[in-house]
Amino acid sequence: MITFEEAFEIVMESVFETVAETIPFNDSYQRILDEDITTDIDMPPFNRSAVDGYACNKLELNDELVVIEVIAAGKEPKHKIGKNQCSKIMTGAIVPEGCDIVFMVEESENLPNGKIIFTGTNPKINISFKGEDVRKGDIVLKKPKFIQPQDIALMASVGHTEVRVKKKPIVGIISTGDELINPSGFPGISQIRNSNAYQLGAQVVRAGATAIDYGIAPDNATIIYAMIEKAISESDIVIITGGVSIGEFDFVPSVLERAGVKILFDKVNVKPGKPTTFGVHSKAIVFGLPGNPVSSFIQFEVLVRPVINRMMGYDWMALENMLPMAVDYDRKSTVRLEFIPVIINKNMEVLPVDFHGSAHLAALSYADGVITLKPGIRSLVKGEIVNVRQI
Repeated sequence: MITFEEAFEIVMESVFETVAETIPFNDSYQRILDEDITTDIDMPPFNRSAVDGYACNKLELNDELVVIEVIAAGKEPKHKIGKNQCSKIMTGAIVPEGCDIVFMVEESENLPNGKIIFTGTNPKINISFKGEDVRKGDIVLKKPKFIQPQDIALMASVGHTEVRVKKKPIVGIISTGDELINPSGFPGISQIRNSNAYQLGAQVVRAGATAIDYGIAPDNATIIYAMIEKAISESDIVIITGGVSIGEFDFVPSVLERAGVKILFDKVNVKPGKPTTFGVHSKAIVFGLPGNPVSSFIQFEVLVRPVINRMMGYDWMALENMLPMAVDYDRKSTVRLEFIPVIINKNMEVLPVDFHGSAHLAALSYADGVITLKPGIRSLVKGEIVNVRQI
């Protein structure tokens, strides 16, 4: 049995990267950028009004001003501003020559003689100047980057309509166990519905990869072998749940070796997830995760998700918050590194959920994250600062 830190290092050192592909920019959400993106224009492309108001020379703010035109967004000014003149201007419109300030409509008064006067006391410039955000040729997005909606907007703004990204890893999922049935069925005695495949499939998609569900394998070494061989031939990562502990019908480790997988570890000093197994094949890397759903969920988040992103050239890190404990907490055993599901209350304090063990799937639905207790640490006291890893 190895430590979690050792397991993580072994896993990350075994990762290979996927190749790149070019796709339409509007299809690139949650993909990993594989090129630096530059702008073909200054941004803003012209001096732009930040408000609805009046554009003028700031030295004439105390003067009565004649409005010589109205400038709408998308229209080019027809006139240069002269002495004691101004233009009424809309947000986003081009500021005309001769102007260095735009005062808001709310800070103006229409005089009986038809002129405009500034009525404010602390004038702001209210102009976004040409190129103040980026200059033509500047890099606006650097690889590698997990592409978010705002990045797609930026690509649209700079005319980058085709983008090179890393291909999504394909993750094959196999569930094992005679006790498993599909969710649509009603479980008989000693049967349970298969939840792991659907949970892991959603986690794979959230991580930015493509999931393939190969179905349920019975506790039969021949059938498991055939399914594993097929999954390895078609996937970059294979996840097998169940069948990895030391029970009489836990065939997975021996079948993996028979299929050409070199097993690098088969036990990790963690809770939940002790029987987590990892191996490498010339065509794929393989995880054997425990059948209990909480174990498989957490081990995916801490071991598999970082691998998926590393395959795309991106080092993903979970969001973490340093927050105080809301209550005292004690655990029974201190032998293993333990991941404990918690909620964050309205006072931004950490409260362990009512958690009955690695089969208690409902606990995760209410958890905001997990905290980690290292081996040898038994207790946490109220007010103690802990690191909450969001899930």
